Amino acid sequence: MTQLSKTTSTCETQWKMLLLQVFTLIYLTSVCAAQDGTAISSLGGTTSVPPTTYNPPEAFLQLTSAFSEVFTSEKVVLKCSISSSSGWTFIWEKDGKQLSQNADISFHDSELTITANSIDLSGQYTCRGKEQGKGRSSKISQPIEVRVNANIPKLTISRSPNFDRFYPGELISFTCKVDVTSAWNYQWYKDGAQITDANSNTYEIASLKPSDKGQYHCKVQRGKGPLYESNKESVQVAEPPIPILSLETPWSDVFLTEVLKFSCTVPSADWTLTWYKDQKDLSKEGPSLEIPSVKQNDGGEYTCKARLKSRGVTSGSSDPKVITVQDNKPKPVLTRSPDFSLMYPGESIIFTCTVDMYSGWEYEWYHKGVKQQSSSSKTFTVGSLTLGGSGEYRCLAKRGQLRTDQSDPVSLQVSDPPKPILKLLSPWSDVFQNEVLKFSCEVSSSEWTVTWHRNQILIPNENGLVLNIAAAKVSDGGEYSCKAHQKHRGVSSAFSNTSTVSVYDSLPTPTSNIDLSFSPMYIGETVKLKCTVSVSSGWSYHWYKDGKELNKPGKELNIQLTLSDNGGYTCEARRGEKTSTGRSKETQLDVRDGKPTVKLLQNPSDKLMHTSDSISFTCHVNVSSGWKYAWYKDSNPLKSSGNNIHQIASAKTSDSGSYKCRVERQTPTTFSSESEAVELKIDERPKANIVLLTSWSEVFSTDSLKLQCDVMDSSDSWNYTWHKEGINVSQSPSSIYKVTPHNDPEQSSYTCEGIRTERPLFSVRSDSYRTKNLLLKRRILLSISGCLFFGIIAVFIGCVALRICRKPVAADDKQEETNLFLTMAQLKDRNDAPCPLVEYITDADVNPPAKEGEENGTSCSEATPLPITSPDEQAATTNGKETTENGGGMVSFLQ
Repeated sequence: MTQLSKTTSTCETQWKMLLLQVFTLIYLTSVCAAQDGTAISSLGGTTSVPPTTYNPPEAFLQLTSAFSEVFTSEKVVLKCSISSSSGWTFIWEKDGKQLSQNADISFHDSELTITANSIDLSGQYTCRGKEQGKGRSSKISQPIEVRVNANIPKLTISRSPNFDRFYPGELISFTCKVDVTSAWNYQWYKDGAQITDANSNTYEIASLKPSDKGQYHCKVQRGKGPLYESNKESVQVAEPPIPILSLETPWSDVFLTEVLKFSCTVPSADWTLTWYKDQKDLSKEGPSLEIPSVKQNDGGEYTCKARLKSRGVTSGSSDPKVITVQDNKPKPVLTRSPDFSLMYPGESIIFTCTVDMYSGWEYEWYHKGVKQQSSSSKTFTVGSLTLGGSGEYRCLAKRGQLRTDQSDPVSLQVSDPPKPILKLLSPWSDVFQNEVLKFSCEVSSSEWTVTWHRNQILIPNENGLVLNIAAAKVSDGGEYSCKAHQKHRGVSSAFSNTSTVSVYDSLPTPTSNIDLSFSPMYIGETVKLKCTVSVSSGWSYHWYKDGKELNKPGKELNIQLTLSDNGGYTCEARRGEKTSTGRSKETQLDVRDGKPTVKLLQNPSDKLMHTSDSISFTCHVNVSSGWKYAWYKDSNPLKSSGNNIHQIASAKTSDSGSYKCRVERQTPTTFSSESEAVELKIDERPKANIVLLTSWSEVFSTDSLKLQCDVMDSSDSWNYTWHKEGINVSQSPSSIYKVTPHNDPEQSSYTCEGIRTERPLFSVRSDSYRTKNLLLKRRILLSISGCLFFGIIAVFIGCVALRICRKPVAADDKQEETNLFLTMAQLKDRNDAPCPLVEYITDADVNPPAKEGEENGTSCSEATPLPITSPDEQAATTNGKETTENGGGMVSFLQ
């Protein structure tokens, strides 16, 4: 059963495949028969027909739109046709690829419409026909290339000439250029409106008018394609600029020989300016016209025009300037306002200089023949007159080189307003409250009114010639003055003289004082009391003693003192009927009988003093004051300073005598008293003296000097101080001082002084004693002596040796020898005997200077002793005998 099913299934499949093959064969046969025109009558039998050759027709492609090269949004229309028969449908291809309809490609019958929205549409377009119902196709047509430009055509408009501004009558030509050459149609527009009859690529206006001003552009179109628009070109058409004529000289009415200048201006330098007078060409070009010297025929109407020669344009005429030429110069007339005969400082005045004709004048103003100013104004104002403004004023007019004559003079007198005079009618300027204060102000004329001022501030409601203050107040104090005012002109005078018034809120207290205030005072002296009030004047004074009024009125009270004048004194001041001060403080007078005790005191009080002592005397009064002192010596007045001390700074023996003092004072009579006399004796102060204790015999045995100080002519006991070069070198109050080379290498000057505890306290310092050269001379002498000694020994030995060793000579040949050693007798007979020490002792040692006269020098003579500086030193020398009979000179060995 299974095998059978399998066989059955295989058979069905085979039958189906067989049937499919049969039907396919039948279909293909039918097609072939149709193509060959052979009719197949039945499947079971066929009729054989001879084959026929088919020649397909050629399709013809035609561009029906204007251009195959188009711009974006333009359209290209192609038409495909087959001429042999109809009933064809068409297939379109681009670059060999069949097209289908879309937004850019559309088919309608035999036409293909291409809307150029993209450059991708550029290419080779062809077509072929397909016969309906037969399935036959035509040949492919020839290709037509379609090109789509990416950009729209660019239009440029230009003009010639290319001026920024055109003037009426000029020619202008516009040209419209397209960057893509094609059959363009041109349209021209002005300000957005199309210009008719303008359809070429150029547009020309042969003669411009102002109405031709505007913006021009062109448009192009191909067929029914879109319009393309150019840029816009603006054209300015204006009338030529009218030149501006100016008269440079400031006047149109001129006089003969004056200068006349014109200027003509236009906005641009390209224009040439020409000049006309009375519409006639002056044949002058340029921006200015000058007539240096006007003549009568130069009057008239002047104009100018502007020409643009390169373009043949001429402007209209400028506004005219009419010039009038005059023959005679005018004369100015001077007036002033106000016209008062007398003016005052501070007032203002206006002078007016009038010229009857024409304009453009400048004016010069003169005062007292001196030019004040020059201005273009015909008025001259003096805003504030001064005294220097008096005098004659004149004016003249000028313009350019023309000057008129001066006007007739106008006189002006300026004077200070009369200064009022202020008078104080009340008897005093320092017043107290409720007293009367009165002033008057005098003016020269009734035309003047008066105002009153206190501290230069106006006092309101006071304008009379008298100012009366019935009851003065403190606020009424100050500096009063008045001013005068002219009633109708507003002129005020200067302030009058001033009067200063002080108003006090309370009455003053008088002060009483004594002219010479001494206490106590003595009978016979005169005293003066004075009463003063520090403020105001006009006072009367009244005196009181111990509260009782004295019948002695007056500012001063003079009293010749007696014991009854002891007491207290006061005073009182009065003035007017109701003004009275209180009483002053009391001044006490102490009057005594007799005279004061005067005592003379000496300091120091020793009766015996010595020269150079300082002594002072003091004059002492036990009571009172105000004394003057006079000094006397031996009843003779001394010159002194007038005080109570007389000083003797350095006493002399002539100051010995009897001293006393006298006191006195003026009250105003002279009152005096004297002291008792004091005796003073001045003795000469003793003087110290220095003596050399070292003897001459000790010169070779010691290396120091001993000095001794002694006070001459004094038996008193003294201590001593030593000074070297003015410096105290005392170590003890000894009278002896030792000098060695160690403590005195410089060989200084020494002084000494005696001192004690009783008078005289010290002596006069000794004369200076100089140790210079003493020790040095001693050493020199020792050296010289040694040298001489050894020299003599050497000479002696040499002579002996010479005698021994010398060969004897004949007596005839023996020369006379010079005797080197002289006998004593020979030495005595010779005056030129040499001194052996002359080479070692200098002139300074032989003749010491006067200032060192106290020192002993050494000289070479028979009478020369050992050096001793003073007679005191000679006295102190123990061995004073001469060492040789020859006074120290060398002695010959030959006797």
